[in-house]
Amino acid sequence: MQFRKKALSKLQSPEELDLPVRFARPQGRLALAVTVVVMAVAGLWAVNGSVSARLDAPGLLARPGGSYTLQSPVSGQVTEVLAEEGELLRPDAPLLRVRTAQGDRAVRAVAGGRLTALVAGVGSVVRTGADVATVERVDDPDDPLVAVLYVPGDSGAAIAEGARVELEVQSAPQEEFGVLRGRVGQVGRAPQTERRIAAFLGDAELAARFARQGSPVAVLVELERSSGTESGYLWSSGDGPPHALESRTPVTGAVRLPAQRPVDWLLP
Repeated sequence: MQFRKKALSKLQSPEELDLPVRFARPQGRLALAVTVVVMAVAGLWAVNGSVSARLDAPGLLARPGGSYTLQSPVSGQVTEVLAEEGELLRPDAPLLRVRTAQGDRAVRAVAGGRLTALVAGVGSVVRTGADVATVERVDDPDDPLVAVLYVPGDSGAAIAEGARVELEVQSAPQEEFGVLRGRVGQVGRAPQTERRIAAFLGDAELAARFARQGSPVAVLVELERSSGTESGYLWSSGDGPPHALESRTPVTGAVRLPAQRPVDWLLP
């Protein structure tokens, strides 16, 4: 009974009520202050800051008009080659002479341009519809090159015309010559099928490679010119490679995307 009375007395008159209550230690107040400052700075950065991004895509150097594949209209054996690779052809220019059952026939260019590849040679047998040559649509060999990149179809809308592009050129190692400079000149409005890509490039194998992940969007990149380099184009290293650039050279492009505020990622 004596113990019970003491317990009841303690509950009715608790001790140390006159002592101040300690809510947090000094170290805790410091940590809280730092947390508040960090959150405030992060909030300001999320609203007023910006984050830049880039989109990498494969492509190749080309002429704005693209290329086409020339197919033989006849079947027979090639008896004469009438043009050389690199030669500038006029429309309807003869490339091959083929001996057929009806006599010798010429295989002619459909449109003018530069002969970039000749598959058939003297003695080879061709069939109607067989690919015999690739012709680049160009009027003047000195016309500037462009880069054509193939980006995923759902990424085309994020690319703005005029955006900066850095191109790693396969024939000019980046470690030695840097990257080729350019800007987005045009963004395709619709994804392209493998067939359309092949029609522009004049190469079914390349088209299959670019369309491997689906139907991409074509992005045309205008290369920045420079009179102080051997190639005639602007490089990050200054001089670039000591040789001219050739069309159909593979490239990998890094397209600069518009900067975004971090808060935009959280908004619907």
